[in-house]
Amino acid sequence: MDPQLKRGLLDICVLAVLQRADSYGYKIIKDASAVLEITESTLYPILKRLEQAKCLTVYSVEHNGRLRKYYSITELGRQRVIDFLHEWDAMMKIYEYIKEGQKNG
Repeated sequence: MDPQLKRGLLDICVLAVLQRADSYGYKIIKDASAVLEITESTLYPILKRLEQAKCLTVYSVEHNGRLRKYYSITELGRQRVIDFLHEWDAMMKIYEYIKEGQKNG
């Protein structure tokens, strides 16, 4: 898969996980692994980038005597998912056009 496309998909998948509920790193990896492979070394730069883009916020909660960082999607993050879905609809039209050309060619 094209690296730029994969990067964009990873961002959206992380946001999609957070649409379901606030979450922390390990659980985000576990939840996202249902559709793609993601590691800690991949996830944390994505979370930092999404936080800087104001697509998510971070807060800490004590868990077993330690602070655990939780991530929460913002309205801007939700809008980014909606925009992605609209763009994907347009991409699917192009895909179908290209695929149809293969059948006729």
